[in-house]
Amino acid sequence: MSIATILADPARRNVAVLAVAQALFQCTQTMAIATTPLAAYSLLGADKTFATVPIFLAHVGLMLTTYPAAMLMGRVGRRAGFSLGASIGIFGAIVSFVAIWIQNFALLCAGGLLQGSAAAFAWHYRFAATDVAKPEFRAKALSLVMAGGVFAGVAGPQIAKWTVNLLDPVIFAGVYIMTGVIAAMMLLLMQFIQIPVPAKTDQGGGGRPLGEIIRQPRFIAAASSSMFGYAVMTLVMSATPLAMLGCGFGFNDSATVIQGHVLAMFLPSFFTGHLIQKFGVKQIIVAGALIEIGCALVNLAGIEFWNFFLANLLVGLGWNFCYVGGSTMLTTTYKQEERAKVQGFHDFLVYSMTATAAALSGTLQAQAGWSAINAAAIPMLMIVLMAVAYLRTQERASEAGEQRR
Repeated sequence: MSIATILADPARRNVAVLAVAQALFQCTQTMAIATTPLAAYSLLGADKTFATVPIFLAHVGLMLTTYPAAMLMGRVGRRAGFSLGASIGIFGAIVSFVAIWIQNFALLCAGGLLQGSAAAFAWHYRFAATDVAKPEFRAKALSLVMAGGVFAGVAGPQIAKWTVNLLDPVIFAGVYIMTGVIAAMMLLLMQFIQIPVPAKTDQGGGGRPLGEIIRQPRFIAAASSSMFGYAVMTLVMSATPLAMLGCGFGFNDSATVIQGHVLAMFLPSFFTGHLIQKFGVKQIIVAGALIEIGCALVNLAGIEFWNFFLANLLVGLGWNFCYVGGSTMLTTTYKQEERAKVQGFHDFLVYSMTATAAALSGTLQAQAGWSAINAAAIPMLMIVLMAVAYLRTQERASEAGEQRR
C-alpha cells in the first residue's frame, strides 16, 4: 500500500502516527525496565528488598491515572489527552534524572510514579486506533499500533547501553535525559493525530450501567486475559535484571535479554491481528496463556543466560497474544457511548494487577527467590484459561437456547 493511500484514509493515517508514537513510548518503557531496578539497587544500602519499588510505583501511577485519563479523553479528545500524557512524561524524566544526580531513592520513586501516569495516557494509543476504524479493520489497527514497539525492542535497551555512562561517574543519569528527549518527540507527534473530539452523547456517561457491562462473559474473558497475561509478564520481567545480577550477569547481559523480550512482545503484532481474524480471538488468548506457562517452566529449568533469554522471549510472545487478544475482545463488549468508561475500567483492572505483580516481584526475589516468582505465574494463567472456557460454555448455551426458539 502506497504512502498516498495511507494518508488519504483517516483510519490508516492515525494508525501510522500512533504506531510511531507507540514505538517512542515503548522506548522509554524498555529503557526504564532495563535501568530503573539497577539504578534503585545502587541507591539502596545492604537491604535490596525495595529495589523494584520505583517500578512498582510506575504501575501505581498507571493504575491511578488510567481511568481519569480515559474519561478526560472522552471529553477533550485524544490529541489533548495524549499531549498532556507526553508532558507528564517529560516532567517524570526530569525528576528521575535529578534523583540519580543527587542520589535520592525517594525522588527516583517519585519519578517512577510520574512515568506511570504518563504511560496511562500512552497505553490508550491502541484504542485510539480503533476510534475511526471500520469494525473489520479494528483488530488489525490495534495490532499494527502495538507493532510500533518492535522499534523499541531494538532501540530502547541499545540507547540505555549507550547512555548509561554518558555522565560518568553518575551512572544511569544519561538514560533519563534520553527518556525526556523521547517524551518531547511524542508530544510533537501527537499534534498530527486527527480524531474528532467526542460528541457530548459519546463522552462516557451514557449507555448501560458499568456493572451490567462487566458481568458479560466476554468482558470477563477479555479482562482476565489482559490482567493476568500482563501481570505474569510484569512479575517475570521486573525481577529478571535482579535475578541475572544475582547469577553473575552484568548490565549489558540483562539489557540484551530485555531487548529480546521487547522484540518478542511487539514483533508478533504484525500478524496477531491476522491470526485473530483467521483463528478467532479466543484461540489466540488460549495460545498466549499456554506460551506464558512455557516461560515459567523454562525459568524453573535453569539459570543459564539462555534460560533467561528464551523465557523472556516466551513471556513476551504470550503477553502479546493475551493483551492484543484481550483488548480486541474488549472492543466487542461496549457501545460507542460506553467506550470511555469501559476502556478506562478495563485498564484500571489491568494496571491494578500489574502494580501488584511489580510489588510482589521484588519481595519474592529477595525473600523467596527466582523459582517462587515463576511458580506464582502458573495459577494466574490458569485463570485466563478458565475464563475462556467459561465464555465458550456460555456461548454454547446461548446458541442452544436460540435453536430451541
